[in-house]
Amino acid sequence: MKIAIVTGGSNGIGKATALELGKRGISVILTYNSYQDRAEAVVKEIEKNKGVRAVALKLDLTQISTFEGFVLEVKRNLKEIWNRTTFDYLVNNGGVGGSMMLAEMSEEYFDKILNTNFKGPVFLTQHLVRFMDDAGAIVNTTSTAKNQAFPGYSVYGSLKAAFSSWNRYIAKELAPRKIRVNAVSPGPTHSNFGDGAFDKHPEFIQPLAEQSVFGRIGQPEDLAKVIVNLLSDDFGWVTAQDIEVSGGHLL
Repeated sequence: MKIAIVTGGSNGIGKATALELGKRGISVILTYNSYQDRAEAVVKEIEKNKGVRAVALKLDLTQISTFEGFVLEVKRNLKEIWNRTTFDYLVNNGGVGGSMMLAEMSEEYFDKILNTNFKGPVFLTQHLVRFMDDAGAIVNTTSTAKNQAFPGYSVYGSLKAAFSSWNRYIAKELAPRKIRVNAVSPGPTHSNFGDGAFDKHPEFIQPLAEQSVFGRIGQPEDLAKVIVNLLSDDFGWVTAQDIEVSGGHLL
């Protein structure tokens, strides 16, 4: 039985990825920060798949001091549920969005984006790869914002670019263990990202849809299928790549 850890698994792309893993017979440890009820609902949905188990654990990516305790919880669940001491896949998906113009930028905003979208995943990965099986796989969620220059997204886009660059370095470092490290870059995707911006402002959707060659914005399931395939042995000869999954946004 393969086991995946998915951060930010209670909503959006993380939720869709956890559900897709379950459909393919892969058990899941998913994390949540604020939405325990949603995370538990995802666990129940995953466990409808015969023989597949799941568990939801709380994790705040901005609180690196809590990572050792989180690791102990992961190890406890691995032993009690699966009788294992290792896991196979890691999906670094948890993150936050939101824009702020340079003239208005606060240190609090900067630190929140930095810690959640870059620093947290880096140090979490450091903790977790110590007991990841050799020949495992990691997928990091970056963003097409790293290649674009929309006003207000200078910090978000820059840190996603940093995460994408880090992806290549870690792929090189983990190669001796045959661990593959890849990334996906979503374009505009209808999830709860940015505190549910698309649900609060549906008028944003059509202009972005018109920027895609397919005339729509992405759905979390569009990303989930690519992520899960990247984890699989079908992509066993692919590492250090950041694949844009945007439906040809701004092509």
